[in-house]
Amino acid sequence: MKSYRTFLKQILFNYIIGSLIAVAVVGGLFVLTTIDAPLLQNIRMIGIMMFSFMVMLGLEGIVFRRHIRIIREACVIDFPTEEMIKSAYIQLHKFPKLSVYRIMLPHFLGLTVPALILMIVCMGKGWITLPTYYLWIGGAGALMVASMHAFIEFFLTASAIRPMLILMKERLHRLYGKDILELGQVHVSVRRKFQWSIFLIGVFPLVLFSLAAQIRLQEMTGVQSGEYWSWAGSVILVSIAFSIVGAQLLARDVEHPIRNLYSEMEHVKNGDFSGEAEDYYSDDFSLLISGFNHMIKGLQLRDRRSAQLQDSYFATLAAALDARDPYTAGHSLRVAEYAVIIGENAGLSTYELDRLRKTALLHDIGKIGITDSVLLKDGKLTDEEFDQIKKHPALGESILKQVEPKDAMQPYLPGVRSHHERYDGKGYPDGLQGEEIPLFGRIIAVADAYDAMTSNRPYRKGMPAEKAIMILEEGRGTQWDPQFASIFIDSYRKKKELIS
Repeated sequence: MKSYRTFLKQILFNYIIGSLIAVAVVGGLFVLTTIDAPLLQNIRMIGIMMFSFMVMLGLEGIVFRRHIRIIREACVIDFPTEEMIKSAYIQLHKFPKLSVYRIMLPHFLGLTVPALILMIVCMGKGWITLPTYYLWIGGAGALMVASMHAFIEFFLTASAIRPMLILMKERLHRLYGKDILELGQVHVSVRRKFQWSIFLIGVFPLVLFSLAAQIRLQEMTGVQSGEYWSWAGSVILVSIAFSIVGAQLLARDVEHPIRNLYSEMEHVKNGDFSGEAEDYYSDDFSLLISGFNHMIKGLQLRDRRSAQLQDSYFATLAAALDARDPYTAGHSLRVAEYAVIIGENAGLSTYELDRLRKTALLHDIGKIGITDSVLLKDGKLTDEEFDQIKKHPALGESILKQVEPKDAMQPYLPGVRSHHERYDGKGYPDGLQGEEIPLFGRIIAVADAYDAMTSNRPYRKGMPAEKAIMILEEGRGTQWDPQFASIFIDSYRKKKELIS
């Protein structure tokens, strides 16, 4: 695939350039220009470095092929599996960190270990005449250069993977109609980036200069390494401390707005659009916060309109049902009102109360499926006709299951199906008992029974409210949930006392 080849060329180009620079710095600027050695020794040292460079390439090549394998398979195979594409997507995110791993282990060790071994052998045979401590200085210099190479490679790789991440998303969607759902995965924290970046930028040039200067000064002036490093070490320690403090301060300054946004995004993710991110920044983050808050205001407007449309939808369904029978007009609205009273006194949250009210509005929606001859009959129902009426909770659930999207109606289904269950298990359609009955079903059962008893019917007049309350008292723990029946009874009596 062309995109994969382009990506591979970019990664290899970045690596080769970084490797050549590292070797040139260590070999050219650090060794050859610092150490005053005969030409033959310089040639031998260059030969050692080139051999070590080949060993390094071999070791790192093995590791690189293992790291790139998942990505390559997802790109070159015509129909990779869904799991292969997702694994490649995750591997791409890890690739900048893996590039650091490759440079600090197979790259650094593959170059340094063979070089040190060959230098020791050549110095033992007298082919190269250098002080032994030069080897330790060379190793320390190589470590610093490898660290800077890893630092540069990390950011170059982070840039190179972006087109491939987009490609993997598009391929998964095209082949399987799915989207990558890896949200909020932190593979390398901002704090860690700043800490290592500022540390390397602040300390690397100073340490590299100190190592080269120590060799050069000793050759030119005879200053002993102990005297030199007592001074240079203090300077380096101060630089390290300054770099660490600077990295902490900068990381904290950048993390604060990110955490601010993340905190508000958690609310948005949970469907709460009421808040806004605080904007007390004077840099580019102020623009980001402002844009986020502008988005929140748009979501608030859309959410209000959506809620209005949904409320209108539920009320219209309830009104359509009530319109079938003039004697039950307003029944669903009243049951919803009574249910909310119970829910409020039971301590339900605003979110739960909204769901309860909508469930109550739809609790009898299944009666749409009952024939007029049964639903609108003036006299007493026969057993067969009553059996048809008893089907309406299950019919209501079935009707709501047809509404798209299916998850939108899911919260209302249990209450619609179970509002005619009895606390003693003698209700319908499932014969549930006690707290087996869903919460909304137990609440609506009380509200529904009270309105049914106090409403007029063609074959009877509605009973007085006080008598209905007495029946609810007698049926606590048998027909109705004792807690919710008591709450409704207490609420009724408190309201009556206030009126009187």
